[in-house]
Amino acid sequence: MAKTKTVFFCQNCGAQYAKWQGQCTSCKAWNTIAEEVVQKAEKKDWKNATSAPTQKTIAKPLRISEIDTSKEARYNTDDSELNRVLGGGLVPGSLTLLGGEPGIGKSTLLLQISLKLPYKTLYVSGEESQKQIKMRAERIHSKTDNCLILTETKTQNIFRQIEATEPDIVIIDSIQTLHSDYIESSAGSISQIRECTTELIKFAKETATPVILIGHITKDGNIAGPKILEHMVDTVLQFEGDRNHVYRILRALKNRFGSTSELGIYEMQGSGLREVNNPSEILISKKDEDLSGTAIASTLEGMRPLMIEIQALVSTAVYGTPQRSATGYNLKRLNMILAVLEKRAGFRLGAKDVFLNITGGITVDDPAIDLAVVASILSSSEDIPIPKDYCFAAEVGLAGEIRPVTRVEQRIQEAEKLGFSTIFVSKYNKISLPNSKIKVQLVSKIEDVAEYLFG
Repeated sequence: MAKTKTVFFCQNCGAQYAKWQGQCTSCKAWNTIAEEVVQKAEKKDWKNATSAPTQKTIAKPLRISEIDTSKEARYNTDDSELNRVLGGGLVPGSLTLLGGEPGIGKSTLLLQISLKLPYKTLYVSGEESQKQIKMRAERIHSKTDNCLILTETKTQNIFRQIEATEPDIVIIDSIQTLHSDYIESSAGSISQIRECTTELIKFAKETATPVILIGHITKDGNIAGPKILEHMVDTVLQFEGDRNHVYRILRALKNRFGSTSELGIYEMQGSGLREVNNPSEILISKKDEDLSGTAIASTLEGMRPLMIEIQALVSTAVYGTPQRSATGYNLKRLNMILAVLEKRAGFRLGAKDVFLNITGGITVDDPAIDLAVVASILSSSEDIPIPKDYCFAAEVGLAGEIRPVTRVEQRIQEAEKLGFSTIFVSKYNKISLPNSKIKVQLVSKIEDVAEYLFG
């Protein structure tokens, strides 16, 4: 039996120390270093093979011209939103980490996908029993014999079942519940998470089997465990949403096989998660009468154009200091836009409360929604509604100028497809849409927009 050694890990960043100390020198956090028992036993591979490595298994260096670059076929998940975020499907041998708040729908999403896949899938759960998973599967109304359910937390037992069943895809729910015999610390600790992930990476790369992990998050919103966990995996997905809304958003924070700016939108229903193929319809409120303080912005998330509704409320400040509040929008950028309106355009908003909200519970960082923010604020301040068939796609500069945005033609085409009659863009954008039926209003300053909308 190998000698047991005590090691100290920082629970915040995963740094390792030989003895305890009050402050972590890596992340500068205090009182985050905890003791863990690590057994320095000789590690075997995921198959528990005891034989020495053969000449065939030892990696050899290759010339770059000798490396095969033929594209491997991806696994189609039969979920258009997930395929879009992943970049076209699951890559063989990849490791994907899905994080999100408790109760947001991570397990439901992956169980729903595993029940729809035409491939043999092994769903390993360390948090729920097989009967609980069966009850959720019946609620989803999916009938398939390709999904195998295993309730196990020990990685050695999981790999034995993998060798026996030979699945095409493996799903682990969750990585924080797994533990390995090679590490004596408890499940969910820094060393256990790192060791279990390493074993799964070896398995995925050697067998070209895609593995999907569910990860818990901390109270700060970061994925629990060492930060190195996110570096080890190939793809990191974030499943987010508001408990008060039925919509869920799937984002790619890291993707070695595709773009990290793609977005997937789902609607939470009693029968599971429904894919939302046209998110512009759910992000724009359905109302019969015109209301002031509302403007529509044309934004982009990856390759997908979205039409979102921005609502603003401007009122006289009751207390001495005016309030500034923004939901789904950067508060510092809102303060900057208010300063531009005050200084460059002459609108007196310094003594008024300003509240801004992006409907649907989503957060947008695209600067192209600046002009819609300005329009909604001015509409609420003047109490004059903006026509429902007007939309905006431009950035606002510090001098009050309307700046051009990227891929403006795609934004215009999306607005035309959804029935908008006029779109406001910067006159410095180069536009070549000869057959477009929508009116493209070119503006250069905030004053031009205010004069056109409110006279």
